[in-house]
Amino acid sequence: MIDRTVLALIEESISLRPITLITGARQVGKTTICSLIAKKYGIEYVSLANVSERALAISDPEMFLKTHGTPLIIDEVQYAPALFDHIEAAVDKQKFDTGINNGMFILTGSQAYNLMENVTQSMAGRVSIIRMSPLSINEIGSRPDIPFTVDFEKNIKRSLELKLDLDDIYEAVIRGFYPELHEKGPLKTRKFYSDYVESYIERDVSQIINIKDQGKFLEFMQLLASLTGQELVYNNIANTLGLNIRTIQSWVGVLAAGDIIHLLQPYFERSTTKRIVKRPKIYFSDTGLACYLAKVFDTESLKAGYLRGPMVETLIVNEILKSYKNNGEDAGFFYYRDSQMNKIDLIILRNGKISLIECKSGMKFDESDIKAFGRMDKSDYTVGPSCIICLTEKAYPITKNVYALPLTAI
Repeated sequence: MIDRTVLALIEESISLRPITLITGARQVGKTTICSLIAKKYGIEYVSLANVSERALAISDPEMFLKTHGTPLIIDEVQYAPALFDHIEAAVDKQKFDTGINNGMFILTGSQAYNLMENVTQSMAGRVSIIRMSPLSINEIGSRPDIPFTVDFEKNIKRSLELKLDLDDIYEAVIRGFYPELHEKGPLKTRKFYSDYVESYIERDVSQIINIKDQGKFLEFMQLLASLTGQELVYNNIANTLGLNIRTIQSWVGVLAAGDIIHLLQPYFERSTTKRIVKRPKIYFSDTGLACYLAKVFDTESLKAGYLRGPMVETLIVNEILKSYKNNGEDAGFFYYRDSQMNKIDLIILRNGKISLIECKSGMKFDESDIKAFGRMDKSDYTVGPSCIICLTEKAYPITKNVYALPLTAI
């Protein structure tokens, strides 16, 4: 089993909070990591995917909790929302009786849309929420995940610790980062994603919203996959699919709540407000799923097609976001584009400084590729070292404060 960086974050939460909720997309490894915790700490594990356990949790949640006691791991907790009020009551009683209620419940669920609504209503102030991502390149390569910052000396040293050639990178984009694909070598990529999409639409989406035409929702997902790394224009999507904008907005919300996609918001401050584009950019949270939906099934098709750049950009942005999420670290993540078509793929705001990052599928770049960085000269924040992350094998300077860095520098 591949070691998960987020395990340390989960263990810390268990030691500090009465309830730890692990959520994330289907198949990111929530059940596996809970099974590991159950064995490591001797905690009882119960899954509500089990029909009899689910029936008891729904019909008599108080008896369900008395039967299993605490500490307790409850997998797929979204199947029994009646449990939430009783979990809250058990946590409060334990605190009143003993003064200590840390580590009582570890919950998992993948249907975040409804799950988070129940958590907000029932367990606010008692729960630590941890969102799991698919595997990172660092986890697959058995290298520690650390939050990415632009520090040329450290970036260059880090890039030498992990070797990936172009074929490795394009193959990773196609295969994606769901754990099962990397722990079961013979598993066919297309078969995995075919089953994944069918299960997601039939089980997760259909329980969140009433979809009369599942084929239309699949068409929507396929169209969105072809737009990964681009600005989200609801009207264009609605016109293409023959649906109204409210439906598209609702469906985008479902995908975002389920961690299938994430939206990168535009950057603005006083010096840029009048001229910036204000639409978010859309990224699929896994390139393998995006490639499958966009019908890009092999590396040669990816290299030759128009999605090469957007998919590599999606990969780079995802890996940077994972490096923070897996460690429970915070930063502001944005993109920039103005009315003069100047663009910056990613801006990281942290500790009063901004770092400017371009994400490229090529190898050789010069100052003309970073001219938009000059738009931040009047920023309220200090502009720190910045970079182009690309498919170069070795780092090289572009200017004094900008380097081209390999993907493995993340």
